[in-house]
Amino acid sequence: MILFAQLLLAHLLGDFVLQPNHWVADKMQQKIKSIYLYAHILLHGLLAWLVSWSWKFAGYALLLALLHGLIDLLKLYLQKPKTQRYWLLGDQALHLISIAFMVLLYEQVDLKLYTLDERLWLYASGVLFLTTPTSILIKNIISIWTPNEPDTNDQPTDLQNAGKYIGILERLFVYFFVVSGYFASIGFLMAAKSIFRFGDLTQAKDRRLTEYVLIGTLISFGFAIAVGYLTQIFLPYFS
Repeated sequence: MILFAQLLLAHLLGDFVLQPNHWVADKMQQKIKSIYLYAHILLHGLLAWLVSWSWKFAGYALLLALLHGLIDLLKLYLQKPKTQRYWLLGDQALHLISIAFMVLLYEQVDLKLYTLDERLWLYASGVLFLTTPTSILIKNIISIWTPNEPDTNDQPTDLQNAGKYIGILERLFVYFFVVSGYFASIGFLMAAKSIFRFGDLTQAKDRRLTEYVLIGTLISFGFAIAVGYLTQIFLPYFS
C-alpha cells in the first residue's frame, strides 16, 4: 500500500501539478505528433521511479509510463467536445487501475489471500438505494403537493437536473454521517442548505414552493437517516 500511495503522489504531480496548460493544448491539437506527449510520458516515468527510490523499480516505472501514454492517446483520439468530462474521469480511472496493477506485479501480491468483506454488500445496497430509487420514491410521495408549472416562456433559472443530484449527494452525505457516527454533521448540512435554498424562496415570497421544498428535503434526509440506522442494525449479521 505504501508503494501505491507513492505512485499515486507521482501521478498527481505529473498529471496536474507539473503539466502546464500549453502541454495539454498541444497534445489535444497534435495528438501523437505532440512532443509534449512524450515529455509528459517521460516525466511520469521519472516521477514513478523517484518516489519508489529503488533501482529495481526502474523497469516497472518505464512500463507504467508507457501505459500512461497509451491511456492518454486513447483519450486524445476518442474524446469529443461533448464527452471530454467523461473521458477525464475514465482516463483517471484507467490510470489508477494501471498503478494498482503495477503495484501487484512488482510486489507479487497473491490476491487469493484477500477476501471481500461481506459488509461491503450492505453498504453498497444502502448507497445505491439512496440514489435514483429514492429520488423516484420522493418524487412520487410529494407529487400531490407539486407547485404549478412555471410559464414555459420563462428562461430556466436552475441547472438541468441539479435538484436531483443535489438530493442524491445530500442523502449520501447523511448516510455516511450516520454509519460513521458523526450525527452532528447532519445538522450542519441541513443548516447550510437552509441558508442557500430557503433564503431565496423566502425572498420570492412563494410560501407553497417553500413548503414543497421543505417537505422534499425532510423526506430526503429521513430516508438517508433511516437507511443509515438500518445499515447499523444489520451490520452484525454481515461480519
